[in-house]
Amino acid sequence: MEASLEQSHFLLRVENLLFVIAAVVSALMLFWPMLSRRGTKEVDTRAAIKLINHEDALVLDVRDDSDYAEGHLPNSTHMPTEKIEERWVELKKFTERPIVIIYTSGIRSQHASKVLYKNGFKKVHNLMGGIDAWKRANLPIVKR
Repeated sequence: MEASLEQSHFLLRVENLLFVIAAVVSALMLFWPMLSRRGTKEVDTRAAIKLINHEDALVLDVRDDSDYAEGHLPNSTHMPTEKIEERWVELKKFTERPIVIIYTSGIRSQHASKVLYKNGFKKVHNLMGGIDAWKRANLPIVKR
């Protein structure tokens, strides 16, 4: 009986408190990316193609001008991430449509996703692996 009482209070013992705190902090760190993204989903190239072909998704390329000029998805809209906070209004008519964000690094796409989500866009998707994943899958790229 005494052993079960000790086991039930294992988490409350002072010498174990540090481990409990470390476990809680670790769990929060693991789940924070999911919680901070809110409505943004990561999609692979197959899911992105389905969104584009079957749900008329807008493809939003948030890379720099030079990166966009080197090659981008057909029919994509270009809006560098640095300008998205002042230009998101141009996309207002697409609030009900899915948006697939194309980027080079995840930091840029997360910023763009957060700006769009904050302004009423609920179907925002980041292409996992960005433009590099698209190229690796040998999917069409256009240059201008």
